[in-house]
Amino acid sequence: MKIIIIGPAHPLRGGLASYNERLARAFQSEGHQVQICTFSLQYPDFLFPGTTQFSSEPAPENLDIQIKINSINPLNWILTGFYLKRQKADIIVVRYWLPFMGPCLGTLLRIAKSNTLTKVICIADNVIPHEKRPGDFWFTKYFIKPVDAFITMSHQVLDDLKTFTTKKAARMIPHPLYDNFGDRLPKETARKHLSIPENAFVFLFFGFIRKYKGLDLLLEAVLLLKEQNRLDPNTRFLIAGEFYDDPKHYESLLRNPKIAPQLILFTDFIPDSEVRYFLCAADAVVQPYRSATQSGVTPLAYHFEIPMVVTNVGGLPSLVPHGKSGLVCEPTANAIADALIELQEKGPESFKASLTQEKQKYSWQRMTEAIVEMAQ
Repeated sequence: MKIIIIGPAHPLRGGLASYNERLARAFQSEGHQVQICTFSLQYPDFLFPGTTQFSSEPAPENLDIQIKINSINPLNWILTGFYLKRQKADIIVVRYWLPFMGPCLGTLLRIAKSNTLTKVICIADNVIPHEKRPGDFWFTKYFIKPVDAFITMSHQVLDDLKTFTTKKAARMIPHPLYDNFGDRLPKETARKHLSIPENAFVFLFFGFIRKYKGLDLLLEAVLLLKEQNRLDPNTRFLIAGEFYDDPKHYESLLRNPKIAPQLILFTDFIPDSEVRYFLCAADAVVQPYRSATQSGVTPLAYHFEIPMVVTNVGGLPSLVPHGKSGLVCEPTANAIADALIELQEKGPESFKASLTQEKQKYSWQRMTEAIVEMAQ
């Protein structure tokens, strides 16, 4: 089949780009002809909180990536729509993660589908955004109309979709493993690369830092443990990810002399080539989210078989069975503090067998088969 994926890809950076490139390779491995249609301009500067939208990594090999879409130029939407119409793809797979993209994607998909051949399958990361803005509902409503069927990666997004449509086919398929960052490294190799003490117990907070991800809750939990004299002096908290929130909100906690010596900060963007060092240096991953749908950090942790502490929000508890792949706690500093100590006392090895078993559920073949089935 001829398949076009619409969404971020190189030279854009981030989890969505990595996902789309890995999905393209999964389709290619099954014999399909695949193209990714990505953005020449993804966000205007006022909507992008990071330092740059572009990757410093080399372009991925053997992928057909066409840089076409300008998210704020209606003339471009029309031209790109006619380009897609002429391609006569069997399937367009479109990513939807932010209502801001609704007018752009909704317009070009309407034109692309007018060839009467192409089926549009949406992988919806979010339908209701974490951070709401005026116009969200109507932008999403406009986007949904030309889509034939939906795949979500959590039950919460599947439920959110019902706010907009109950007539279109929709399935939940878990986020596949991020297995495109390389194989597991020995812990000592990863820690030497990052200059982390070999004898430390390391909890990892990984990914863009935004309010809903609850880094402040984690830091408050660490401070509680310190004040209660429950924190082992050899415990370290590795915080790896770029601020997509105002760093001033976290400064007083990050600089608190009671906990600062046990924090290791890498608050620049983590390029793809460095990702495995952070995961392999960790004993456990912490996702102290205030709200969530699904998380790309979870399939990363599964790939490298690292147990997790996650909060009881959104789709996280269903992805991380309590006591098997990690621990689930309430999104409060006290509950997170108790879960950190419990996981440390149990030890990462006690979760190893369950992690190995659970990760089998998250295959890319399951995702590609679902997309083709829904299109047919």
